Amino acid sequence: MKRSFIPSIYILTFLLSLSLQAQTIPPKREVRAVWLTTIGGLDWPKQKANSAQGIERQKKELTQILDQLAAANFNTVFLQTRIRSTVIYPSRLEPWDDCLTGHLDRHPGYDPLQFAIDECHKRHLELHAWVVAFPGHNFPKAKALGRKAMQQRLPKLCIKTQDNWMLNPGEPATADYLASICEEIASNYDVDGIHLDYIRYPEKEVRFNDAATFRKYGKGQQQSAWRRANVDHCVETIHQKVKSLKPWIRMSCSPVGKYDDLSRYSSRGWNALHTVHQDAQGWLARGWMDMLVPMMYFQGDHFYPFVCDWVEHASGRIVVPGLGVYFLADEKRKWPFEVIERESNLSRALGSQGQAYFRSRFVTENTQGLYDYLKKKFYPYPAFTPALSWESEPPQTPLNASIKHTDTTDSLCWQPVAGDHITYNVYRSYTYPVNTESIENLLERGLSKPSLSIGKVVVTPFSPYYAITAMDRYGNESRPLAFTYRTTEPATPVRQTICSGLLAISNDTLLLPRRNREELIYVTDATERHLLTTPYTEKMPLSQFPNGLYILRSLQEKGRDHFLGRILIRQ
Repeated sequence: MKRSFIPSIYILTFLLSLSLQAQTIPPKREVRAVWLTTIGGLDWPKQKANSAQGIERQKKELTQILDQLAAANFNTVFLQTRIRSTVIYPSRLEPWDDCLTGHLDRHPGYDPLQFAIDECHKRHLELHAWVVAFPGHNFPKAKALGRKAMQQRLPKLCIKTQDNWMLNPGEPATADYLASICEEIASNYDVDGIHLDYIRYPEKEVRFNDAATFRKYGKGQQQSAWRRANVDHCVETIHQKVKSLKPWIRMSCSPVGKYDDLSRYSSRGWNALHTVHQDAQGWLARGWMDMLVPMMYFQGDHFYPFVCDWVEHASGRIVVPGLGVYFLADEKRKWPFEVIERESNLSRALGSQGQAYFRSRFVTENTQGLYDYLKKKFYPYPAFTPALSWESEPPQTPLNASIKHTDTTDSLCWQPVAGDHITYNVYRSYTYPVNTESIENLLERGLSKPSLSIGKVVVTPFSPYYAITAMDRYGNESRPLAFTYRTTEPATPVRQTICSGLLAISNDTLLLPRRNREELIYVTDATERHLLTTPYTEKMPLSQFPNGLYILRSLQEKGRDHFLGRILIRQ
């Protein structure tokens, strides 16, 4: 059954209205991720760790990458941790990968995963352990590993494809084995997430024959339904194992970029649900995944309709489109930069909860100016990752803020909040109360202790106001504690609203003229900078508009617009 899709007017008008030069305040919460690939040292490491000097060079190489990402206000790194049945940490289950030393099953002299976690956390970066699920080594590497190769250790779970071994999704014990790998990582490391890759059957182009397994376990099912159930079983088993240990760990995966055919757009034989048997949207609905990062390495009609589909079927969870920035490179297809610029803007405007970029090297090497664009324009402020609000209630509000004076500096102090893994965020502005939903006002984040040095306090009528919140490991944030060291707190000013043209106001609601045709509302500021595009409605709450001057137009399918009026909001 083909899936419904929003009318083409929305796609058309979004593309028309998304000004690529627009400078708006980015969301307070969104995922800003890169895939940091270790297979073959594609992104890291280039340096081999075969001596003390080699270890230090390898570590320095990673910290330089992380410094760049932190400077551009990224917040998430998917670090390839399990590669092709080999790993980059000391494991009781699987041998070392050769990316670290140039030799299979050789200890590099330090724990790269622990080092990466520590360095990420110093920079307010989450580290998600990227686990390649089913594929194993190609035949030459599998032979080189000898008895430690996956097909030697787990002969009943392995199956051949045309050029490598892989875990057989149809064997029930495969789920338990993958869950044990994720359990080992979650138990021994303070990772922020487990990110599953290639948790799917091979694509049609890969020779793969599981007929014997199907005869053994199929029990009269259709093969496609049986295969989907096998992948479902793996995902559910991994989810239960990880969440039973640390429920704050974010479970995510990177499904094929098109879930299924849409009513007006075909996936052209390449989709998650039927081609590789990934019911990824079902995993969101069942609560087995906190986040999907679909690999949307396409453009045009292969991208925009399918982004809408993922967002519309998020089931209250997190959807983060994966963008193929490697296509910007000369050795690839050399997409025009505007393709990625437009896709990143659209994904944000549509309500997705972030962006992920494949791969990190094409970001940090500033391919076609990508890094400069992200740092200076698209990510000018930090952002928190979306909260796992379905896992935990927000912590209590901090209490009893005060100023602690010393000879050299003063500190803002407050009463600690009960709970595990509680950190604190401090906001500051010159208006009261401090708007903690605006990322511009964030002064400091992730404080482990209930205090912050704020320099010597000189109380004047122009002194700033502060707000303090507590945040738990799930990303839930408490209500703010407002604090000022002025002698009196100002009264909250009354908002005044003036409108003109075809607009009217009634009870804090903006009234727009009746429309019979399908249109959008297009909102700009006084400089014609695009702020918002939304389906046409005859009533808009004024609370969604901060202070300022706004121009409203209606926008029709062919791009024609009609002036509706202006509104001025001030205090």
